[in-house]
Amino acid sequence: MEQKIDKMDNTTAVRQQFIADIRQIINDARTNAVRSVDFCRVQMYWHLGKRILEEEQQGKARADYGKYLIKNLAKTIEPEYGSGFGVRQLEQARQFYRTYPIANTLRSQLNFGI
Repeated sequence: MEQKIDKMDNTTAVRQQFIADIRQIINDARTNAVRSVDFCRVQMYWHLGKRILEEEQQGKARADYGKYLIKNLAKTIEPEYGSGFGVRQLEQARQFYRTYPIANTLRSQLNFGI
């Protein structure tokens, strides 16, 4: 009888470890997915800011042109991509690029290893 109880306890322990391993695999994958998405979003906003700033600097009246540029850009892309691409967000993307104009500096400042 003792042998049967030991065998059941062992089977239960193995099953519990198996389930714990599966949970860990899922949790690790979810965590990595979130990090990847976060990094991709940071890159996207950095590139948006860079491109907006480059376009603004081609104009002679930078401040006025910049205002209209961002307003018109938001008006064009916001219906397609949603509220995350409104005037305020595009201005913040531009400021983000101004703050971190060198991509390698951005990676080290934000602790991205990719």
